[in-house]
Amino acid sequence: MMCTIPEGGLLHRVRMTAIVAAIVALALGLTAYAQAAPQALTIAAASDLQTVMPELASGFEHSVNAKVTVSFGSSGNFFAQIQNGAPFDVFFSADIEYPKQLVASGHADAMSLYRYATGKIVLWARSDSGIDVKRGLIGLTDARVRRIAIANPQHAPYGRAAEAALRHDKVYDAVKNKLVLGENIAQTVQLVDSGNADASIVSLSHALSPLLRSHGTYFEIPSSAYPPIEQAAVVLTSSANKLLARQFLDYVKRPEIRRRLQQLGFATS
Repeated sequence: MMCTIPEGGLLHRVRMTAIVAAIVALALGLTAYAQAAPQALTIAAASDLQTVMPELASGFEHSVNAKVTVSFGSSGNFFAQIQNGAPFDVFFSADIEYPKQLVASGHADAMSLYRYATGKIVLWARSDSGIDVKRGLIGLTDARVRRIAIANPQHAPYGRAAEAALRHDKVYDAVKNKLVLGENIAQTVQLVDSGNADASIVSLSHALSPLLRSHGTYFEIPSSAYPPIEQAAVVLTSSANKLLARQFLDYVKRPEIRRRLQQLGFATS
């Protein structure tokens, strides 16, 4: 005897099979999208890292499935923004005190605090300026030097170091009326490179960059003339991507990255 399936039951089974197939396809599609979509990491970085951070971010993006966005500025300004809820994942500061204060206030993860480098300052002038930077800071008292660019000491560590070095060499009182202030070390570089200042005290990392190296000369100011520019990074507690942020810090700790930092004007230990 032949057994027949009611037409309604068969139609129901077909529909259920189609629904299940659609759900499975959707689930597989969502899984594939999740695997393909890069994670996002947002970094606040001190301006002296403009010569190296894009390279580090690109290398990290190629090693993991991530998209890194970097904002550059003065460490002091970023410190204030983070306290007011700025949505960064990692903070690279040119002054270790800012990350330490963020840890103390609960804005950053204490276990993530990493001293990645020590900055250096130099006296820099354009090759066509006629200024002999090899004389050191005493050369800034020359009447031909009318404007000297430094970063703003109120919120830029390199500005504080510049002022300390001028005082150490006992030329600050003689040149203080010549000083023009950049918002950060990158803006300070722009002031002197554009001709709006005759000389400047900038980071060694900028002096070694293709922008300045091609048409200027520099004199490295002895580290004994200013307090150490200790720099540190920290993962912020407000980060939604803490695991990825820690992975980035682990990447920066690699020996080859530390060697690259040294090549670009930073001291590492």
